[in-house]
Amino acid sequence: MSFELFVNFQIMPLFPPLFLTIMLFTPFEIKETVDMFLQYKLDIRAITLGVSLLDCAASSGVECRRRIRDKLMRTAGNLVRVGRQIETEFGIPIINKRVSVTPIGLVAGASDDTDYTPYAQTLDTIACELEVDFLGGFSALVQKGFSDGDLILIDSIPNALAVTNRVCSSVNVASTKSGVNMDAVRRMGEVVKATAEKTADRDGLGCAKLVVFCNAPEDNPFMAGAFHGVGEGESCLNVGVSGPGVVKAALESHKGASFDEIADVIKKTAFKITRMGQLVGIEAAKRMGVPFGILDLSLAPTPFVGDSVARILEEMGLEAAGAHGTTAALALLTDMVKKGGVMASTRVGGFSGAFIPVSEDEGMVAAVRRGAIGLDKLEAMTSVCSVGIDMVALPGDISAATISAIIADEMVIGMVNGKTTAVRVIPVPGKKAGDWVEFGGLLGGAPVMAVNPAKSEAFIARGGHIPAPIHAFRN
Repeated sequence: MSFELFVNFQIMPLFPPLFLTIMLFTPFEIKETVDMFLQYKLDIRAITLGVSLLDCAASSGVECRRRIRDKLMRTAGNLVRVGRQIETEFGIPIINKRVSVTPIGLVAGASDDTDYTPYAQTLDTIACELEVDFLGGFSALVQKGFSDGDLILIDSIPNALAVTNRVCSSVNVASTKSGVNMDAVRRMGEVVKATAEKTADRDGLGCAKLVVFCNAPEDNPFMAGAFHGVGEGESCLNVGVSGPGVVKAALESHKGASFDEIADVIKKTAFKITRMGQLVGIEAAKRMGVPFGILDLSLAPTPFVGDSVARILEEMGLEAAGAHGTTAALALLTDMVKKGGVMASTRVGGFSGAFIPVSEDEGMVAAVRRGAIGLDKLEAMTSVCSVGIDMVALPGDISAATISAIIADEMVIGMVNGKTTAVRVIPVPGKKAGDWVEFGGLLGGAPVMAVNPAKSEAFIARGGHIPAPIHAFRN
């Protein structure tokens, strides 16, 4: 059978609407697109419905939570059904269906509650009923200072994440315009430590749902840091696309090519991935009856072989991710992904680049195991990647001050470079450097990474603010 007939009779039933969008291309291009799904693990990593809860605020916590429930069930009730319909009709995998909401620190601040754990429990129950994978927005924005609601929310995080399964939390403690709130940094080190201890029976898993940000994006579809920003509309549908395997496969056919050539290959591949994501995003938003928000074209890895950002870097010629030259390779990759994406869509947002979580990337795990990557090299890589120190397992006896110092370093990288950075670390109770910890599913597993033994307690104890850089004042 000729390839054209194979496409007509074998591929079309699997990908009907997708087939119609590519039927004008050459047989090679059609096969290339199909291979992206069948062989190279291209997928829609997440469709995330953002919902504003500002109109749910009430002086009574009970009334506020009732309003939250009513609105989310009304607005997001068919999200999962729409996602499954599109998967079936388009033949495109959608790995996660998620909801993000207005930071609860803002919404609950109008109430008389002194503990926001019940809000997290309400959100968790709603997420289960909606059948969404995660619900983000148990969050606070404290880059310049604390409101009373912010303080209550931050104090509630350890218990809230211990008693829920699908709720994710984030706290923005720094920005390029405001500088770094070191009081918040100090407190978040304590919160991360307490969250790990509260979920010690699950190897500190609560910390996998907690992110500390600098320059947090308001339209991010990826967890654990998603929330619906105050600058967003009533609701919108954001999409996160991922295709590390596709990019690696494209580079495999260009061995020995110059950086100019592989940059062009990455850019063209990102363009193709982005067009597919926009197709799904627009259709999903239309069926939901909400505006299409943004397309986040980040390369987000998984623990599965063939779906690794680290392996892309190695395909460029590095023996292992973490070798000298890794930061340069990652900078090239991130920049070309962005350039290819913005040519394919006018609605690019979120992070859009390359994620380098340790436990979620089998290539990163392998690099840590062979000693090619430590925390110092990982920190250097975060100056050019999409986010920051992500899904890193740390020794259980690490001090809260050392966690705060790790956060502070990362926040300053984001502040000075005018980019988003984040820290999602997991101190694993009872584990020491070199031990293995398994989180399961897309969270994967990783070796516990060693921490610099020199102490930072006196530095973190100072508190106050680290001022914004001079180049932040551009008005």
